[in-house]
Order: sequence, then structure tokens, then C-alpha cells
Amino acid sequence: MEIRVLQYFMAVVREQNISKAAETLHLTQPTLSRQLHDLEEELGHPLFIRGSRKMMLTEEGMILRRRAEEILSLVKITEEEIALSNETVAGEITIGAGETKGLKFLAESARKMRERYPDVSFHIHSGDDEDVLEELDHGLIDFALLFDTVEDARYDFQVLPHSDSFGVLLRRDSPLAAKSIIKPDDLWDQPLIVSRATLKKGTLLSLLKRPAEKLIIAGTYNLLYNGSLMVEEGLGCALGFDWIINVSGESNLCFRPLSNAPEYKVCLIWKKYQEMSKAARIYLEQIKKDIRLL
Repeated sequence: MEIRVLQYFMAVVREQNISKAAETLHLTQPTLSRQLHDLEEELGHPLFIRGSRKMMLTEEGMILRRRAEEILSLVKITEEEIALSNETVAGEITIGAGETKGLKFLAESARKMRERYPDVSFHIHSGDDEDVLEELDHGLIDFALLFDTVEDARYDFQVLPHSDSFGVLLRRDSPLAAKSIIKPDDLWDQPLIVSRATLKKGTLLSLLKRPAEKLIIAGTYNLLYNGSLMVEEGLGCALGFDWIINVSGESNLCFRPLSNAPEYKVCLIWKKYQEMSKAARIYLEQIKKDIRLL
């Protein structure tokens, strides 16, 4: 399977039409059709359902699309890293992260690095632990920022000098807002909005002393900002970390800590056996230096 053919395949996926895809690729339609046919022969499965106007992906085609996106992204990253492998420190550093104030520390280190190397740019991919670890495994990001260490021989990690507090995001007119601290049983009869990761990992049982099926789950979120919009509209109260949503001033929301919630460490994770770009190595050195200076 050639990279060029994957690019042809993705062009057809985007256009949903061989003629239009052939135009964008500057190929003849018969040439592109033959390349697709050969690819399907090589894989042993049809990749498209060919309709009168649109070409839709089969199940096998959807699998190939996901993998092709990852492969082509890695090719682009590799080409850029090789092009910048001389003495110049430049390029992109990508961090996958959930919502945490630990990002502020990473941003401070990034600012210091850009003062020395202005041709380096930083990109944040937002998502929960599951999302960012998957991207890290596939080589699509350089670092992942998680709320705990990872006991896995494939990864190295650095604990950051920050921790996050867990609690409840409420409307100010909620009866619970009168409390300074929320107890687990205060939430047993409340409609709750929880993160996908919290629901998947069974964290609710340890936090609220009650299995999820006995709680009122009104909604889920991946990013607390989206959860806060549901809270504002009165769908329920959201469980999440402090300092993510601005509850000062004229905000209609407030945050209350959960009485038994632990402090969550914030850890920077990277693949142990993956060769880092020069920029990523220097950035990691900057982070470790900033930690030592605290």
C-alpha cells in the first residue's frame, strides 16, 4: 500500500465523487478508478458503496479512512522534522490535554522556550485521558497531560508542581450553593452532569459512595465548558475540576468542593521509545529546569 494511493483514497472520501476527486488530484478519472480498484483488490474488500451521485464508505472503508488520516498525518510530521533536523530549532510541539490548570505551567515553559527559539510553535489538542493517550500511542502528539501517572512500561512521565481539586459546578440559585462544602450524599438525588471518563472508569462509586446506576445522570461531557452550558440551562450540576470555569463576577455559576475528593496530580506523559524532535527534547528540558527552580 503506497502513501500516494492513500492520498488518492482520501481525496475520494472528501469529494464523495471520483470525477471531482480526479480534478483535485490532476488525474484522469480512469486512472483514479483503476488505483481504487487495485487498492480494493489488495485489501480484499470493497471500500466504497458506489451510488448514482455519491460514493459512501463501507465498514472496511471507514476503518481505512481512520488509519489513512493517522498515517498521512505522521508522514507530514516526519517530513517536517527531517526538513528541520539541522542546527535550527524550529517546528511544532503538540500536547494533548484535558482541562487542567497544569496547562498554565506548561504555557509558562513554552513562553520561555519561544523567547530563545521563536520558530517553535505550540498546539493543544483538548480531550479526556482516553483521547489523548490514543493520540500519543499513534504518534500524533508529542506529550499527553493526564491527571495521574501511568503504570505502563511504554511511557515516561514528569509530575508537574500542580494538582487539581475536584468538586461541583452549580447555579448560584441552587439550594446546594448555600453549602461551603458538598458531601457525597448531597448529590444522590440531584441530576448530575459528569465527564465521559468519570462515568467510564467507575470514579463515581469512589467519589459519591454510590454506583452510577443509582444516581441521576442527566448528561455527560468531554470538556467542562460544555458541561457548564448544561448547568447554566438548569439540566443539573456538573462534577469537575476547580479553576476551569470562571465563576467570578457576574457569573451565574459557582463551584463547591466535594468533601471526600482527593487532590489529583498532573503529569506530563511521553512515549519512552519514540524519538523526539529536537524542539520537543529542548521543551522537556525547559520544563524540568522550571520545576527545579521552584
